[in-house]
Amino acid sequence: MTSSPPADEFESHRPRLFGLAYRLLGSAHEAEDAVQDAYLRFSGADRAAIEQPGAWLAKAVTNLCLTRLTSARARREEYPGTWLPEPVLTSDGTLGPLESAERREQVSMALLVLLERLTPTERAVYVLREAFGYAHRDIAGVLDLSEANCRQLYRRAVARVAVPEGRFEPAPQRREELLLSFLTAAREGDLAGLEKMLAADVTYWGDGGGKVSAVRRPVEGREKVVRFLVGGAERFTGGLDFAVAEVNGTSALVAWAGDVLAGVASFELRDGLITHVRTMMNPDKLAYMQRQLTRS
Repeated sequence: MTSSPPADEFESHRPRLFGLAYRLLGSAHEAEDAVQDAYLRFSGADRAAIEQPGAWLAKAVTNLCLTRLTSARARREEYPGTWLPEPVLTSDGTLGPLESAERREQVSMALLVLLERLTPTERAVYVLREAFGYAHRDIAGVLDLSEANCRQLYRRAVARVAVPEGRFEPAPQRREELLLSFLTAAREGDLAGLEKMLAADVTYWGDGGGKVSAVRRPVEGREKVVRFLVGGAERFTGGLDFAVAEVNGTSALVAWAGDVLAGVASFELRDGLITHVRTMMNPDKLAYMQRQLTRS
């Protein structure tokens, strides 16, 4: 019996591998590179010696991502302005099924930002455990660590991430209505309308990567965020067409300049109020989602 070509066998694992790499890196284009590197290793390996291709590939991708995370840390410290994860369209199943709130949380922009607090190894342990349900014994095999060490790394990661409890998402329709109301109020300079939608401790971030104009530091507090939004409404929204799309598991605002994706604004809510706004405008970090939207 002849085995299937490595490319055919690999493709059946590609979606899961991309989901793993993206959660580890917070970057779609780097995740694609890591997955491609794993394919090259797989195609050149003695496949007869690989008993479980899925597990072998997951280990390869994880370790490739660990190498990238180590070098990425230095690059992100020198990044012009705020570094934010790349947004990814999730309505097409790119990051796998997201039926539950827990699964959506694992790909949320909020969690990806929190994961930046972790060391590369802590992040790998956390992602494998939380997003993919690996047992500590299996994580130890992936990372070539002891099971006890993996348990300790996991406890440390959970403590450092500290995902807020009790953060309930409104129904998708209600969330979409809120985002569109936010956009309208910002465009019309409706200070009172914005104040009603924003939490007192709201924070706004922008990521232009030094390539387009964006706020370099977080804008904190309702009054400052309202002033910033109203003052920059024409500059940041003029000439753009907006739509709502499912990005990283939840509704977000997507801005188009003709056929070019110009920005993605992701929101975090608490008790029906907006607590965080993260706007991606770096064209390099919008390229993957642009391709997704063009295909859909």
